[in-house]
Amino acid sequence: MDDLQFVQNCVNQNPGAWEEFLDKYARLIYSYIHGVFRYRGRNASSDTINDIFQHILHSLVKDNFKKLRSFSARNGCSLATWLRQVAIHASIDYLRRSKPAISLDEENEEGFSLIEKLSDDSVPVQQILYNDELKEQLTECINILDEDEKYFIELHIRRNIALEELRIHLGISRSAIDMRKSRIVAKLRECFKKNGFLK
Repeated sequence: MDDLQFVQNCVNQNPGAWEEFLDKYARLIYSYIHGVFRYRGRNASSDTINDIFQHILHSLVKDNFKKLRSFSARNGCSLATWLRQVAIHASIDYLRRSKPAISLDEENEEGFSLIEKLSDDSVPVQQILYNDELKEQLTECINILDEDEKYFIELHIRRNIALEELRIHLGISRSAIDMRKSRIVAKLRECFKKNGFLK
């Protein structure tokens, strides 16, 4: 039986088809989830892995197997390869959602806030913090960043992780980490200027 016929048996809810699906692919899906966490250098509890696994199964069967029905074996893609992509996307989505939120004015251990570290010295921080409307606009500037850039800020600014340590954590070169920081700061400064915070 080919993969398309096997999927058809599952979505038609033929007796034993879903159990066969789980027997055949459950371990594979678990291994893909573990692989994403290993690749990203993140530890995961068995509960977390299980939650992601259950989320994937639910996504496959909800709305009368809508997602599973979308498997088409296009370009010779096997069901195992297709499930690999589903598992990778679900795992990455989980990791993105689990990244901590960034506070603009919460101080780190040294007593500095994100605003203080990123704003121009010529602009008094107290003046920026004074008006709630301005703080909202600063939040909008943070929100223009992608998830990886927000994660970088959380680690480097909020948790005060040195660039060299951060370079090792992210598995990139020193020049790449410096370039990433410059790009993020430039993006934020441009937004700050546009909103009237910097000259």
